[in-house]
Amino acid sequence: MRILIADDNDTVRRGIIGLLSAEMTWTVCGEAKDGVQALQKARECLPDLILLDISMPGMSGLDVARSIRLEVPKAKILVISQHDPIRMLPSAIAAGANACLDKSLLGRDLVATIKRLM
Repeated sequence: MRILIADDNDTVRRGIIGLLSAEMTWTVCGEAKDGVQALQKARECLPDLILLDISMPGMSGLDVARSIRLEVPKAKILVISQHDPIRMLPSAIAAGANACLDKSLLGRDLVATIKRLM
């Protein structure tokens, strides 16, 4: 499975890469630091899954999700946010995301959430 990580925080991206590295069939095909770059990388990489931060410079994650849903419709989108995922989920789903996960729970829940989505 090909995964694109879109988050403006280098430390968060590195942490996610570390969490995903245990899964031998998963490959990080790209990284993006802002919304515009996330959309560009999604078009180029055609990932199976996009881990998408909500608060990024350039374009919000929700705007990116809307565009990705139109341009890369087969990709699953997992929104990652420091905002309350219960409050964020309706907006994320409306924008085209498949699920929402609290960044503070990535270490515990990321791999299991991805497996459920895929």
